[in-house]
Amino acid sequence: MLSAPRFDLTTFPNDEGYDELVLVRDIAFSSLCEHHLLPFVGVAHVAYLPGRRILGLSKLARVVEHHARRLQVQERMTHQVADWLQTELKPKGVGVVVEAEHMCMRLRGARAAGTTTITSALMGALRDDARTRAEFLSLVQPRR
Repeated sequence: MLSAPRFDLTTFPNDEGYDELVLVRDIAFSSLCEHHLLPFVGVAHVAYLPGRRILGLSKLARVVEHHARRLQVQERMTHQVADWLQTELKPKGVGVVVEAEHMCMRLRGARAAGTTTITSALMGALRDDARTRAEFLSLVQPRR
């Protein structure tokens, strides 16, 4: 439960100059809270604005799995996914939103069953450009 399989980063030249958002929604994950050793489960929405290279889409899910498979806190995991993509891919921007239910919230303390914690990390154009940020955040809103 605490070790993710290794993976190779598969990137391709962005020969066509694609400069729009690439988003993978609803990447399911599970992790263990490092404070309570209880699971938290949820979905991550991960996006990037391509620079010179584009990423194999399955790698976005693998990055989430890689960082979820350790004793973790959601806030750190959210930033680790964004930092990893920014460092490895060097895109124009990165956006990560993680939504999870924490069993420590459900089973102990407040006993707040059904609550969801949402964290985000925005970098580059997804942080600095209001229109790009708004586009990303609108695309990760829950479908009704």
